[in-house]
Amino acid sequence: MIKGSCLCGAVSIEIEEPLEHAPEACHCSQCRKQTGNFLVAVNVRRTAMRVFGEKNVKWYQSSEKVQRGFCSVCGSTLFWNPTIEGYQWTSVALGCLDTRMELKIAKHTFVGDKGTYYEITDGAPQNQAF
Repeated sequence: MIKGSCLCGAVSIEIEEPLEHAPEACHCSQCRKQTGNFLVAVNVRRTAMRVFGEKNVKWYQSSEKVQRGFCSVCGSTLFWNPTIEGYQWTSVALGCLDTRMELKIAKHTFVGDKGTYYEITDGAPQNQAF
């Protein structure tokens, strides 16, 4: 079981192993504003994840089809959640995972929108948009 939590512990999660996807980094302006840098997250099948302290998760509808979840107590970024009917995945921010794993970023998206204050040098594929 992969475990995670927000900074203050008001929200915790458990994810059934194994992960079905590799982590991705999003450099779009919304992810940068939400996290303070860029978002690295992994898509998790919703049925493979349990959220504890769910009353402390607040959702911000950042676009027509996506909401972003964060802890209402400490503000930790937790989720990027498409609201498309039938969609089975929620992206979980890697920064909230407590279980140490040897994961590598599989790709970078929206690099055309990335901040000018850093370079991407890990060799993972880069996409200008999604």
